[in-house]
Amino acid sequence: MINEWARAAMKGGVEPTASWLVRRGVHPDVVTIFGTVASTASALWLIPTGHLFAASLVVWAFAMLDVLDGAMARARGVASPFGGVLDSVGDRLVDGAVFAGITWWAFSVDRPLLAGLALACLITGQLISYIKARAEAAGLRADGGLVERAERLILGLAGCGLTGLGVPYALDVALWLLAVGSVITVGQRVLAVWRSARDQYGAATGHTQPSDHSDEPAPNGPGPA
Repeated sequence: MINEWARAAMKGGVEPTASWLVRRGVHPDVVTIFGTVASTASALWLIPTGHLFAASLVVWAFAMLDVLDGAMARARGVASPFGGVLDSVGDRLVDGAVFAGITWWAFSVDRPLLAGLALACLITGQLISYIKARAEAAGLRADGGLVERAERLILGLAGCGLTGLGVPYALDVALWLLAVGSVITVGQRVLAVWRSARDQYGAATGHTQPSDHSDEPAPNGPGPA
């Protein structure tokens, strides 16, 4: 949701930069690797040591390279399956580093509940991504949901930054929202996979599901009870 808005908003500035880098021989995979390493190292260094505001700025700046490498791949006009996999692996690594860093910091300041929330966000975030990847590998769909990667990073880093500036309970609120939203998203994606599998099975066997509009007859008559 936010991911699509962000990409559209930054399109005008990102695409010229991507084209400029491609013309100078920079490969998108290099940008992906640099952004992943820099974001991960920053998260695991700055957050556990209590530099929360600096972490929110630095990690976000490097994470934005995720938008740039995609634009560079489009500018080259050559689809790279390896580049897509590398990008996804990098995203999971950065997400894990951010919430592992928050967990580490929360334990260091004797905030076990906050640490538990951060750990829950880490686990559900990885699960949300895995459900989509596993579904697509099986030829099914599992798109969308309340909390995707952009929401996780925005809320997690915003909570860190505001806490670093002294705003009370900012990180607590952010992680509660993320934890609840992530659990809902897991359910939404599992339901999307179930619907996709149902539709695929119906198409393969010639069975169709009844229309959502009760006043319209199903194309092949009433479906099974």
